[in-house]
Amino acid sequence: MDARIKAASAVLIVLAATTPAWGRGKHQDNGWETAWATAPAAAVAGVEQGYAGYTIRNVVHPTAGGEQVRIHLSNRFGTAPVLFGHVTVALAAGHPSDGTAALPVRDVLFDGRTQFTVPAGAEAISDPVALRVPKDRDLLVTTWTPQPSGTVTYHPAAMQTSVFSRGPQDHAGDVSAAAFTDTTTVWHYISGVDVTGPPGTVVALGDSITDGVASTPGANHRWTDYLATRLTHSPVPDYAVANSGISGNRVLLDSGYPNYTIFATSGRSAQWRLPQDVLDRAGVRSVIVFEGVNDIQQAPPQPDPQAIIAGLAQIAAQARARGLRVVGATIMPFEGWRTWTPAMEAERLAVNDWIRRSFPAVADFDLVTRDPAAPSRIAPAFDSGDHLHPNDAGDLAMANAVPLNGL
Repeated sequence: MDARIKAASAVLIVLAATTPAWGRGKHQDNGWETAWATAPAAAVAGVEQGYAGYTIRNVVHPTAGGEQVRIHLSNRFGTAPVLFGHVTVALAAGHPSDGTAALPVRDVLFDGRTQFTVPAGAEAISDPVALRVPKDRDLLVTTWTPQPSGTVTYHPAAMQTSVFSRGPQDHAGDVSAAAFTDTTTVWHYISGVDVTGPPGTVVALGDSITDGVASTPGANHRWTDYLATRLTHSPVPDYAVANSGISGNRVLLDSGYPNYTIFATSGRSAQWRLPQDVLDRAGVRSVIVFEGVNDIQQAPPQPDPQAIIAGLAQIAAQARARGLRVVGATIMPFEGWRTWTPAMEAERLAVNDWIRRSFPAVADFDLVTRDPAAPSRIAPAFDSGDHLHPNDAGDLAMANAVPLNGL
């Protein structure tokens, strides 16, 4: 390694160790808190002219309730402005996947307008909508895009079925799901739902394990969902939990490096997307940082643990500079996964050792999910079968390992 990189790494390690344990501040946004979130990851490949005439009904699951709601729409990976001709929000009636809305179906306005254009690369926050949102009740956010728009920003691993109509008629205000004859397992355009009322939001920054890959689809069994449930029944405040995981995401490199394109589904690096996906979330008070396994095992692999450590330290430093509490999460074992090597295992252990020494609050996911008889492997009871991603029981064990007093 270049001596200058080693020196920079050493400085970052010192900063992580000497920065005060917790920021005591909280990102204020006039009472708004992030009740649900997803991280925009890429543009849909092969849809360079957008979804002209489509009505897309995204099914999302808020982790907090409130008396008002507002919606975040993203054109982060768009190549042209996108006109939203009509946006609505409603509670789901019956099974959320069928797309049937409960009354009332509320129009979502942007600067007082039903139609609103989001420039390429930008995101938009709606006006407040008077709709009482209970905690743990599925929400339907429906968008109608009447014109060609360029590429479509989306989140690939939703682990949730949503519905859409190919149009060209506007069905955003429909209560019935009759027009929504097609289904999708990704989220289009939507990036967040805020509500008024909760005491703050915990944001999870992560990769496919945080994204919920290998958890039961449609069941909200990601570890972040289990954490939200645990908070409801704990003596600490009932914080909302926002999920900013992207499958395949890395600390240091963008997806597909060195040939990154907007269609690369693992997104920009965790360091690059930190401001949008964590620091700028409404009501954020703390962040759980759970990244690093893809830096170790994806091509091109990062063989130096100090480089990953430096990246994690910088994420923590920036979060603390914004007054946030930071919880470090250890990297889970993955022997048996197709790329695993003994050298990668040694690197994982080195990064985990630094995490345990450098963060005052640690979610020791490694400790609670590993097989005691073979610590480089995930325990069979928690293994989804691919030896990297946990099943629902593993996600629950992870949620139970989060130190609530560190949030």
